Amino acid sequence: MVKSVAAPQAKGKSAEDKIFGANNRANALAEEIGVDKVINGTVGSILDEDGQLVMLKVVQDAYKALTPKEIVSYAPIQGYPDYLDAVIDQCFGQSRPDGYIRACATSGGSGVLHHVIHNYSEWGDDVLTSDYHWGAYGSMCHDNGRTLREFELIDPNGAFNFASFKDHVTDMVSKQYNTVIIINSPANNPTGFALTSQDWDNVLAFLKDVVKGKDKNIILVPDVAYLDYSGEKQECRKFFKKFGNLPDNILVIVAYTCSKGFTMYGQRMGAMICVTPNKDIADEFVAINQYTSRATWSNSNSAAMKAMVNICKDPAKVAELDAERAKYFNLIKERADIFMKEAQACGLKYLPYLSGFFITIPMTDSQKVCDAMEKENIFLVPLGKGIRLAVCSVSKKKITGLAAKLKKTVDAVGAKQ
Repeated sequence: MVKSVAAPQAKGKSAEDKIFGANNRANALAEEIGVDKVINGTVGSILDEDGQLVMLKVVQDAYKALTPKEIVSYAPIQGYPDYLDAVIDQCFGQSRPDGYIRACATSGGSGVLHHVIHNYSEWGDDVLTSDYHWGAYGSMCHDNGRTLREFELIDPNGAFNFASFKDHVTDMVSKQYNTVIIINSPANNPTGFALTSQDWDNVLAFLKDVVKGKDKNIILVPDVAYLDYSGEKQECRKFFKKFGNLPDNILVIVAYTCSKGFTMYGQRMGAMICVTPNKDIADEFVAINQYTSRATWSNSNSAAMKAMVNICKDPAKVAELDAERAKYFNLIKERADIFMKEAQACGLKYLPYLSGFFITIPMTDSQKVCDAMEKENIFLVPLGKGIRLAVCSVSKKKITGLAAKLKKTVDAVGAKQ
């Protein structure tokens, strides 16, 4: 029997991450036989056409210009005020919703999700998200004594599965004081799917109805990690306007991160942004989440906040930022278009993709297919119901022909689509 001194709630926990495992194997093989001979479709970061990790030039310049004090100072627990203003502006753009809007700095988008689960759901509660989601959602829930519950994201017609969403929310509201709902849209990880404007209208109308006249609350968490690579800057943000003028018992908390939009992946900088018509709820949001930050990681990365602020206060630098983002959005789209066109040609099915870093190929036996692909020096991420391909990190040259190779392997191992 394995000896353990962990507390009961911690026994048996482990962090074997399939994404990082596959990435590590791909990198080791690339060092051994050459990068050009390996296709690494696991990386959730933008790589350029030469396979190099992208850091936007305007962000590089902002880091190089930081003073020692800006780099090493302790920041306020809530975050620098000008950083909080900048994240609200960067997140909402021209579609800032009506209401009390407050922000708290967090350790990346992950910090937002941790705080929401910790402060707005109770021990033993379910937390709702879609069946296709970032795997860490489940770990965050489990580590806080919650259970992640899944609705079906996409219906048989390739549209948002509103019926499945309604069924789960209705059941949860009947059993829990608070119902926390995480919706990763636009540019869902791992599918690239997004809710339409009409989908958001339907969701919000239903949520208002399901808690009307009840002492129950909805905590709606749009996870917008891939927002800046999901479409034209203002167009892809229009849905935010819908979060204004909701009832007091529907609190919107946007999970915003600098990881993707500012290519600050490892700097772990994000913000939780609340939208509410009620000042007391907004004040409480700052108080409790600031407290939890202090009790978890204390304060956030000063250098990352200052670099972001120094870009955002200069219109010329913001224009440069927007141009660089647009460039990489278009590059990712070109890669995705190549894959989807070739997949259609060879009969390989994929889930509806609109934008973002990933495409999902639905199938059974995903691990078996990934294992077989690795023998051909192709590394992908197995999911419960398919395989995730990171179009953000595979060059146009390498992605050409990949769909046919994948289709051949799916057929060879007997996987079903």
